[in-house]
Amino acid sequence: MNLTRPALHTSLSPALLHLYNVSNSIVVIIDVLRATSTIATVLYNGAKCIIPVDSVAECIRIGKQIEGITAGERDGRVAEGLSYGNSPFEYPREFVKGKTLVLTTTNGTKLLHMALDKGAKKIITGSFPNLTSVCNYLIEQKLPVILGCAAWNDKVNIEDALFAGAVINRIKEHFTINCDASQLAETMYIDAKESPYEFLKAKNASHYNRLSGFGLEKDIRYCLTEDVADVLCVYEGGKLIISQSHN
Repeated sequence: MNLTRPALHTSLSPALLHLYNVSNSIVVIIDVLRATSTIATVLYNGAKCIIPVDSVAECIRIGKQIEGITAGERDGRVAEGLSYGNSPFEYPREFVKGKTLVLTTTNGTKLLHMALDKGAKKIITGSFPNLTSVCNYLIEQKLPVILGCAAWNDKVNIEDALFAGAVINRIKEHFTINCDASQLAETMYIDAKESPYEFLKAKNASHYNRLSGFGLEKDIRYCLTEDVADVLCVYEGGKLIISQSHN
C-alpha cells in the first residue's frame, strides 16, 4: 500500500535543494518570517498577483514598467529604492485590491527562483496563515512533495522547519516519508504546537531575535497564526496568484 503513496521530503536550506528530485515534485516555498506569510496576506486581501523577483534592481525595473507596487526587504529592513517592505500589515485590502505587487526578499524569492531553475513541476508558497490550503492541495495532487525551507542565508532556521513539521503532521498518512529532515521537523512542531511564538522565543531563534530587535513582535505573532489568510498561492507564468480551483 505504501508504495502507491508519493514521497515527501523536507529541504531545510536552499543549499540542500540540489539533493532532491525537484523536477517531478511540487515544491512548497516556505519563508515564514515573513515573505510567504506576506504573499498569502497580499493575495487574500485581493491583489491581482505578485511578481517575485530575485534582485532589488529587477524589482524597481518591473515596477516602473507595469506601475506596480515595489516591495521587499534585505536583512529584515525595507530595501533601499523600494516603496514598501515585507510586513503583512503594510498590505490591507483597501491598499492592494486589484493591484500587482513586485516583491523581492532576502531568502524566499531566491529559493523560488532556484526551484524554477531546477525545473520544479509545480511551485506553491506556504506559511502558517495559509496552512490548510497548502495541506489540502498537497493531498489532492497526489504528487511527490518537497517542503523547501528558505532558511536564512542558507543557514537552517527554526520557524521554516516548524511550518514544514506542521504540514507533515497533518498530511503524513498520504505520503511515504523516508526523510530524517521531515522527522526532525515534525518532532519539533509537536513540541512547539501549543505556542510557536513562545517556542521561538524560548529557543532564542535567530530570526525571532532579528525581527524583535526591529520591534516586529506583532509581525512575528501574525506569521505564526494558522489560517488567517487561507488561500492557495501558486506560481504560474511568472506570477503568484490564487489558484482559482482552490480559492
